[in-house]
Amino acid sequence: MNKSVLKISVVLLATLAILNIASPSFAQDATKKLGRGLVNILTGWIELPRNIYKTSVESNPLTGITVGLAKGLGMTVVRTGAGIYETATFPFPLPQEYKPILEPEYVLDKNE
Repeated sequence: MNKSVLKISVVLLATLAILNIASPSFAQDATKKLGRGLVNILTGWIELPRNIYKTSVESNPLTGITVGLAKGLGMTVVRTGAGIYETATFPFPLPQEYKPILEPEYVLDKNE
């Protein structure tokens, strides 16, 4: 076998191995930002019952009804406002690289 063919084969196999190991990345883009904004506008109200329930479970029902209600009202305004902002600014990479301005990105995100 020719030495140059052997070198090319080794480089090719190494490149394929590296490509198979690399993890996929899910980059943010304008379309994803627009979708995230619209979803947050439409589902921002879910913050209200979610925070009441979450606070009730963490503490007690009375705290859930009072503190959870206040948190829920605040987060409803914040999430809906963030959705309006992201929808209005979707063509522009603001913040940098279209990253979400709220974490979790969606009200019912399983990561939280």
